[in-house]
Amino acid sequence: MLNLDTHMLIYALRGDLRPRERDLLANSEWGIAAVVLWELAKFVQLGRIEMDLNDPEVAAAITTLHVWPLDLSIAKASTVLDFGGDPADELIAATSVVHGVPLLTRDQKMRGSKIVPLA
Repeated sequence: MLNLDTHMLIYALRGDLRPRERDLLANSEWGIAAVVLWELAKFVQLGRIEMDLNDPEVAAAITTLHVWPLDLSIAKASTVLDFGGDPADELIAATSVVHGVPLLTRDQKMRGSKIVPLA
């Protein structure tokens, strides 16, 4: 299983993946941290992305994802990462740490982590 960050989920839903990402996603189950759902909705609300979350195809794709809930272990892990910045990114990365699942991201801060397991 892979943990997709918010932007990777957007790229996947839009079919805008790099070849390596496409290969990884084709051969793995997809999961997301619960905060990704919130961040996706906020991006739409703020006009940062154009996506109809009520579109049946989008909704169907999202409902097939495994969603890791935010819990105390993830909250605590988010405070001891070796990068900082966006709290949503920290929770997404901490989800990978706690559950031992590789994170698929293009984010350079997260990719530079020595703690977060990366795809």
